[in-house]
Amino acid sequence: MNDASMLKGRCTCGDVAIELRATPMFVHCCHCSWCQRQTGSAFAVNALIEVDNVVVTAGEPKSAILPSPSGKGQKINRCPGCGTALWSTYAGMGDAIAFVRVGVLEEPARCPPDIHIFTASKLPWVELPAGVPVCEGYYRMSEQWPEESIRRFKATREAT
Repeated sequence: MNDASMLKGRCTCGDVAIELRATPMFVHCCHCSWCQRQTGSAFAVNALIEVDNVVVTAGEPKSAILPSPSGKGQKINRCPGCGTALWSTYAGMGDAIAFVRVGVLEEPARCPPDIHIFTASKLPWVELPAGVPVCEGYYRMSEQWPEESIRRFKATREAT
């Protein structure tokens, strides 16, 4: 995403609304079987951003802990009414980094994937766009993220 203006989002019923107060650091399109099962779709698209830059502007999300392939779990923040997943935090990345579901944003097209991950379990009928990095599993941040995003990530992790 190149435009640093604020992104807004909401759940399906509209009871919970959020604003992203910074440009996401990086956007994943995850094709792992866990994301497929949890979303009921072929993949999940997540914009990674500091939790402090995710501001709830209406309602109050409810958190639930779900298992994850790492065994450390993930905390999903959902609308208590309609159940829409708004963002997650993963124990491996720390509670300071939010994985915002791009589909809840009013302008999801502003957050195209920077990378496709866990493509070893990608459904065979999903075609990936040319020019976007593809990894069969996860990747090294130092090889994929822009320097400014790495700086923000490190500063956030050190502050927690």
